[in-house]
Amino acid sequence: MNQPNRAELFIVPPEEKKLIILEDPKLPSAATITINRQDHTLANLLRSELLNNPRVTFAGYRVPHPLHPQVELRIQTDGSEAPAKVLRQAATDLLGQLDVLEKMFESEFRRAAVEATAAGEEDVGMGGVGEGRGEGDYFLGY
Repeated sequence: MNQPNRAELFIVPPEEKKLIILEDPKLPSAATITINRQDHTLANLLRSELLNNPRVTFAGYRVPHPLHPQVELRIQTDGSEAPAKVLRQAATDLLGQLDVLEKMFESEFRRAAVEATAAGEEDVGMGGVGEGRGEGDYFLGY
């Protein structure tokens, strides 16, 4: 089959940069950030979070070619902060949201297990996901 190995789509080799930031020479408050080995999933999350920032006047992305795992994120700010700085803040905010989501999932699974035990049902657990892992390990095993 012509399909590349899935690991090659997301694991960045040591000789390749994960992020390339190109500032716009005509507009100092704008930049194009190329993110290698990523797709619409991360790009759309970042774009959405960037648009929540009042300092961002434009945020959009494109995938140059569907067979190449690369996205180009275009950011323009009002000039009070650099595009790279608002991108870092958006990524940090997304990580915080994911931590909250993870805790909510874990809490709901624990609640369901307690309710099932109280009702005399078999322990529902988490379907093998995350069970038996140490504290601090990721919930989904990534």
